[in-house]
This record gives sequence, C-alpha cells and structure tokens, in this order.
Amino acid sequence: MPRTTIERRLSEAHDRLVRARAELAVLDEQLLVVNEIADDTRMEALVAETPLATKEYDEAHRHATVMQQNRAALVDQIAALERRQNELLDRLVVDPG
Repeated sequence: MPRTTIERRLSEAHDRLVRARAELAVLDEQLLVVNEIADDTRMEALVAETPLATKEYDEAHRHATVMQQNRAALVDQIAALERRQNELLDRLVVDPG
C-alpha cells in the first residue's frame, strides 16, 4: 500500500479517534447525571411506595442502562480505532517508502 494512502488512513483514524474520545467525555458527564437521577428516583420509590414512583424509577433506570450500553459500545469503538491506528503506524515503520 502506498505511503500516502497509509498516511491518509492514519489521519482519518486519528480524527475519528479524537471525535470518539470527545463523545465519550460528554457521555460520561451525562451518565453521571442520569445515574444520579436514577438513584434519586429509586429512593423516592422506596419511600413513597406508589406505582407512579416505581414507574418513574423504572424509566430512569432503563435510561441509565441504555446509556451505559452506549458507553460500552463507544469504548469498544475507541479500542478498535486505536488498534487500527497502531496497525497503520506499524505499516509506516515496516514499509517507510
């Protein structure tokens, strides 16, 4: 593979990695808030013992679970991008010309 192609793909992988890491930072902040809300609604449901409070907790908990799954998928994506970036860097070193 020509060096220019490797460099272009490396640049693209790097850009995607930067965006994914930024997205992860935002998602982590949001997840803190959503988890806090889920904890609060859980306590309210335990104290209130009403169907409405339980429903609110269930919804908050589901939302937190989905966000945690999205976070895990994003972490996997970042790991894949890092592997790809390393593969491309190895190609540049092995075949410098």
